[in-house]
Amino acid sequence: MSKNIYIIGSGFSALSASCYLAKEGYNVTVLEKNDTLGGRARQFKKDGFTFDIGPSWYWMPDVFERFFADFGKKPSDYYTLDKLNPGYEVYFGAQSSMKISSELKEIYDLFEKEEKGSAKHLKAFLDSAKANYDTAIKDLVYKPGVSPLELVNTTTVARVSQFFSTIRKQVRKKIKNSKLIKILEFPVLFLGAKPSNTPAFYNFMNYADFGLGTWHPRGGMYKVIEGMVALANSLGVHFKTNANVDKIITDSSKNVIGLSVNGEEIKTNLVLSGADYHHTETLLDSSVKQYSENYWAKKTFAPSSLLFYVGLDKKIENVSHHTLFFDTDFDQHAKEIYDNPEWPSNPLFYANFTSITDKTSAPEGKEACFFLIPLAPGIEDTEALREQYFHKIIDRFETLTNQEFKKHVLFKKSFCVNDFKSEYNSYKGNAYGMANTLLQTAFLRPKIKSSKVNNLYFTGQLTVPGPGVPPALISGKLASELIIKNQ
Repeated sequence: MSKNIYIIGSGFSALSASCYLAKEGYNVTVLEKNDTLGGRARQFKKDGFTFDIGPSWYWMPDVFERFFADFGKKPSDYYTLDKLNPGYEVYFGAQSSMKISSELKEIYDLFEKEEKGSAKHLKAFLDSAKANYDTAIKDLVYKPGVSPLELVNTTTVARVSQFFSTIRKQVRKKIKNSKLIKILEFPVLFLGAKPSNTPAFYNFMNYADFGLGTWHPRGGMYKVIEGMVALANSLGVHFKTNANVDKIITDSSKNVIGLSVNGEEIKTNLVLSGADYHHTETLLDSSVKQYSENYWAKKTFAPSSLLFYVGLDKKIENVSHHTLFFDTDFDQHAKEIYDNPEWPSNPLFYANFTSITDKTSAPEGKEACFFLIPLAPGIEDTEALREQYFHKIIDRFETLTNQEFKKHVLFKKSFCVNDFKSEYNSYKGNAYGMANTLLQTAFLRPKIKSSKVNNLYFTGQLTVPGPGVPPALISGKLASELIIKNQ
């Protein structure tokens, strides 16, 4: 078997896999359909402002450290990290917010002040969360999802009950204050599902939040992409941009024999796709697709998003680098995403002002503003709706933070369901992949190795271990290990 491999896409998982495969002596070529590398983690630049188009949270720094350590490197060889304090801020009403400190003791004090006796409950909760984090990182997420037996060891058996309870039940068992409940239920949103549908075991995300803290790569999340590309280049990986794969070619024996790229055939007998899993299978003849349209339609997908990138002619006040606006009904918004998909009546939203802590992202005296509204994937997306919702959240923003905003806008750019489809071939325009519910965990997710096509593999947020940037790094490693094992 040849050691030449083509990788479709250049997001975090694809870049991760490219490095591992190149390290093992593979001749790796990465094909990216867009004109810049990074997949969903690209940049938008305008008039001296710089925005991360996609991921904006840097959590689980140990996973990044482990990735670079596999190549004898450190994150600091490629980018500089700043720990944010506060990690983030949460608004619950007009001029009513909580800042989540980077210091655990201050978080305990905050909880105790809000609800007497809650600090001891939080400590017990975080002790469990840390144990689950250690179990997940050491025993579970670095498994390829081939067999249910991967989940079975003495540690996981002792925690099996946590897979049949939920984050919501666990949080609300001891904590009664509605603000504290929202803070504790927030981190699982990174997993793409409601707290009521997410196994209690996933409280390890709370340890990632409170225990490990929130970080920011100076220059933005794209600095991580640049670091990974630099590492890949040093290992001999080849990159081709504006290279759209429009067909995966197979022979009568169901072997990969080539790719059609921009209409031209390239011969290869080994392919890894870091592109959207559903889209990748549309590039195959129907006889060798693993999963039907009905299969995908029944799955629970993480939300899509309406995003706004805004340049402001002044510095912002009364917010933090990461600011969450939880002043409306979370459950109602969740129903409008998962149960009865429609545009939300009164959405929660997230805002990110990198230029508060990172002076490189905006001209002096100005602010780079990023707003995100979670939406149901697959819903109607029009310019009129985008504009309507911009005014809906900014009106609230002005009231909640007690400042004028609209009249200081220099420009704004939006990105929504239609863009996720056109730019990333994302299934129904989802932003984060497939949610980590009980029935979509580990071996129950779409497989890394195709069961129908020889030498076709998949990596990224629709396969194991799931959505998010750290899982994407891990997914790339898992895919590369399976490829190496099977060649």
